[in-house]
Amino acid sequence: MTAEGAAPGSGASGDEAAEREAAAGEAAVGEAATGADATKADAAKAEAAKKARRRRFGLTTDTAPPEGGGRAAPGDASAPARQWPLLSVLVLAGIGLVVVGVDAFPHSFRVGTMLVGAALLLGAVMRRVVPSVGMLAVRSRFTDMITYGVMGSLIVLLALMVQPKPWLRIPFLEDVLHLTVT
Repeated sequence: MTAEGAAPGSGASGDEAAEREAAAGEAAVGEAATGADATKADAAKAEAAKKARRRRFGLTTDTAPPEGGGRAAPGDASAPARQWPLLSVLVLAGIGLVVVGVDAFPHSFRVGTMLVGAALLLGAVMRRVVPSVGMLAVRSRFTDMITYGVMGSLIVLLALMVQPKPWLRIPFLEDVLHLTVT
């Protein structure tokens, strides 16, 4: 529904709200002018015009912070100390990427990918347990937990099932894969 078709009081702002406020300001000007005080009329008219200009486009000026998105340490602590939950997830994911990139041992791809998935699972656990996680909080607590948990679980599951010689075999998924490939 557009702002033109919105009912008054339905949250629609923009031109319609500006017109309503301008009309209210003109009414206030008319009342002040009948009181024979032209200075008050001019002030009321200027105030109404200012309000109309201020709310003309109906932009959002602020958003609600995610729950639990406060500092994870006191304000006088250094920035890394305040963001320790996010940094712990990033460090674990970085270690996983280095393990994959260096390829130092036979199963380094599998182990490194599992570390990346474990980092996301750690983020989900921290989002549930730690009351204030700083910038690790992106959305609501529930949404963050579900997102980090599902993505981390899928990454670990796929790392366990990667060919050749998978560490985990799930016959149902193997059948689905064979049906789609052949």
